[in-house]
Amino acid sequence: MNVSLKSNETDEATVTSEPIPYSAKPGYEDYARCVHCGLCLNHCPTYRLWGREADSPRGRIRQMMLVDEGKLTVADTFVTHMDRCLDCRACETVCPSGVEYGKLIEYARGQIEREYRRPFFSRVTRNFFYRKVLPFPRRIAAAGRAARIYQRSGLQWLARNSGALRLLGLAERERLMPAVDHEFFFSRLGKTFAAVGTRRARVAFFAGCVAQVSFTELNDATIRVLRANGCEVVIPSGQLCCGALCVHAGVRDVAADLARTNLWAFLAEPFDAIVTNAAGCGSTLKEYDELFPAGTAEHAQAIQFRAKMRDVTEFLAELGLVAPLKSVPLRVTYQESCHLLHGQKISSAPRKLIRAVPGVELVEMALADQCCGSAGVYNVTETRAALDILASKMENIRATRAQAIVTANPGCILQLRAGAEIHGTGQQVMHVVELLDRALACSVD
Repeated sequence: MNVSLKSNETDEATVTSEPIPYSAKPGYEDYARCVHCGLCLNHCPTYRLWGREADSPRGRIRQMMLVDEGKLTVADTFVTHMDRCLDCRACETVCPSGVEYGKLIEYARGQIEREYRRPFFSRVTRNFFYRKVLPFPRRIAAAGRAARIYQRSGLQWLARNSGALRLLGLAERERLMPAVDHEFFFSRLGKTFAAVGTRRARVAFFAGCVAQVSFTELNDATIRVLRANGCEVVIPSGQLCCGALCVHAGVRDVAADLARTNLWAFLAEPFDAIVTNAAGCGSTLKEYDELFPAGTAEHAQAIQFRAKMRDVTEFLAELGLVAPLKSVPLRVTYQESCHLLHGQKISSAPRKLIRAVPGVELVEMALADQCCGSAGVYNVTETRAALDILASKMENIRATRAQAIVTANPGCILQLRAGAEIHGTGQQVMHVVELLDRALACSVD
């Protein structure tokens, strides 16, 4: 059954009997493009971690192909190896044959969602999170308020110090839980913020889902930086979750419905650009056309939408900074967000903006293009692997002697903040636009 989501004003969903749209099934040529050269192996976090062929890109592609040929079933072993993939797409960047691995793994996970019956607890949890919470802003806000009570009432301190979390096997996962904001960003939806000085562009801002309860200050900083550089910023009220987490989990029917609503919300008015500060969201938003069959109205809308979609670092680098900046004496290192670098092929724009801040010294870390282990909800579903990957990342960060870690995705920020705490490196962790916001020489109301 397909759930049609038209507005965030209600938590009621209309259930229709329309067929669920999926992107075209990969053909033999999509799998055969992988020539098994092995260049991807050393760039795959799970292969680097375990050294197993079945947990490498080419090994997973081989399994997908066997499933499509009917020589392998969608059973426990196949599901395990697909679930262990971070979908970081680092293999795409180095592949000489142009294998579109991200599309292949997401299609495989869609197959799993349709054909595989997960264990009861996993099935119930996934259904609740992807189908009952993410599509509904009011439920996200309610979950945020509950989490805020837990964090600020003393319950979190009690749970951590009593050993209860360790007994339940939740200690490591709970440590990665984001701090919930005092004020949620939802209150900004529907508002328009004027440009400072001469208006150079009119942009729509995509605010995210979980980011609206845990990254309000990041979103506010993004708006301030855009305004200071001559942008009128509109926050469309009808927007919902981008659907990235659903796409990565194979829950493509919900992702398609979220995409329909966002296309409706953002294409209703003319904008010079649609901007997001979340690289993971941006990668999916730019690939909305993959959720709809070619020739449909939604597919055409998604192509139109993609033409205007920009990561905030990409947009600001193209537009050019005009706001006066003060000196920020800080030694920083930049961690590439996987879905900005490998998904959107953007690497120089964030560095250009960082270097534009007076007083900042940018020191490159080793393997900056390797995943930090966040990967959407990977650090929750595959916590041990995520923490092992994070440990390697923090070693490289420590070697830079940077005072701050700068990145371009909220999920990476959460993971790296946990890493700085766990490994005692003491660095601040911030988004590129938060660094720019700190450097603004003018006050933006």
